[in-house]
Order: sequence, then C-alpha cells, then structure tokens
Amino acid sequence: MKTLKIAIQKSGRLNEKSVELLKNCGLSFENYKSSLISPVSNFPLEILFLRDDDIPEYVQDGIADLGIVGENVICETEVEVAYLQRLGFGKCTLKLAIPNKGDIQALADLNGKAIATSYPVILGKFLKDNNVEAEIRTISGSVEISPGLGLADAICDIVSTGGTLKSNGLKPFGDVLSSEAVLIGRKGEEEDPLIQELIQRIQSVLRAKETKYVVLNAERKNVDEIKTLLPGIKSPTVVPLAEEGWVAIHTVIPEKDFWSRINQLKAAGAQGIVVMPIEKIIL
Repeated sequence: MKTLKIAIQKSGRLNEKSVELLKNCGLSFENYKSSLISPVSNFPLEILFLRDDDIPEYVQDGIADLGIVGENVICETEVEVAYLQRLGFGKCTLKLAIPNKGDIQALADLNGKAIATSYPVILGKFLKDNNVEAEIRTISGSVEISPGLGLADAICDIVSTGGTLKSNGLKPFGDVLSSEAVLIGRKGEEEDPLIQELIQRIQSVLRAKETKYVVLNAERKNVDEIKTLLPGIKSPTVVPLAEEGWVAIHTVIPEKDFWSRINQLKAAGAQGIVVMPIEKIIL
C-alpha cells in the first residue's frame, strides 16, 4: 500500500498545533521531537519534520505529498501547490511598522525610504501594487531592531500580538498580508483516496472545535419555539422525559451561535442547559 508523506515544522509556532491536529485525527506516532521522520503506526503516513521555508518546495517537488505551513511562507517562496484546507491556527498578519517618532504618515511617504524585512517577495509585490518605490533590505532575523540601528526607516514583519513592536519603539502602520496555517498538496493529486481520507479526518476535528453538543430540558409546548433558536447540523433530537409534558432536546450548534442566543433560549422556556465539547464530527 502507498505511504503518504506529510511535512510539518520541526520547530516554531506551528509545530505544536500541527502535531496536536494530527494526533486528534487518531494518528499514532512517537519520537517526533528527536527524529526528522516519524512513521504513523495506524495509517499509511510518514511525518517529515522540516524548516518551514522548505515545506512548500518539498510538496511542489513531490518529496512530500502534503504539508502544513503558513500562507506567508507559500507566498514568499512562490511555489505551485494546491490549497487543501485552511486549519484555523497560526493566524498572524504581515505588517508594515514604523518608529513611534517619525515623519511617515501615509504609504506615499515610504517613497525613497528603506524597509527591512524577511519577506522581500511579498513586500515587493505590495509596494508595486501601491505604487511605492522604496529600498527593500532583506534581513534574516531580528527585523524589528533595524530602525533603531539606522538600517531602515520602516520594517515589514510578522505580527501576532504587537508586543515586540512596542518594546522596540515601533507601531503598526499597515497590513500587507493575513496568514494562517494551511494544508497543502501537490497539484493534480488532490483526489488521491488516501489524501481525501486524511482531509476528512482533519475536517471532522476542525468542525468539532467550532461546535458544542447542547442538551436542555423544556416543556413540550415550547419545543417548536426552541427549535427555531437551535440551528444544528440537521434538526434537534427531542426525547420524552419521565415527567409528563417535558422533553430533553439534543443538538449540535456552532459555539458562537449558542452564546448569542442563550438568553433567547431561556426566555423560550429552556432549562438545565448543558454544553459539552465534541471530539469529532463526520458528515
């Protein structure tokens, strides 16, 4: 039987979440912290642990069938790969940032300035699209210290919380690219049965993270009104209780919908509301 290969970060901000996702898909593997390759014992899959910059090219060239990597890396390396599934973690923004004290007020003020970045390809496209002519200075690390050292007038870097910018006397100036972790594959091989099975597992885990299993009690006369407030996967399950005229209503709903409707449910007669996490949802 064919064995798939999936490449994920060896270390970095996406490593732990990628490992967690694969384990939640029911995949069993060990020693991933001490090895570059880890076989999965209960699915035809090998996990490759690589530098994030290498993952897109490994997938493009067919060395790996799949990869988990940030969109920013894909855009910077300009590879040809298929986007198979957005994963909802590793969200960040590639931003322009400028010194708190300076004369830059608008994008046009960057003309003739020097901008330090680890993402020259993405930044170059952004500047071209906005008709800005600035010098791009490529720096592999610690981009945020460049203005303080006189190496650049502004920076373009990944920002998650903004704490690093603030500690270096910088402030966000503009968004260049929004990014999150994505599952990628080699173009033309998206319909491979094993790949589709793994995608199905991943999707079931992602759905479960966004939804809750809800059980509540209500008088039978209030069921119709309560059902209109519970947009489940299909329709709620209604089970009679031992007490005459009362039922238990079971459903699965998006967590964001539940919290916006809880007062409406209580007003409609819902009682004893229990909210539980879900491990997987398979459609």
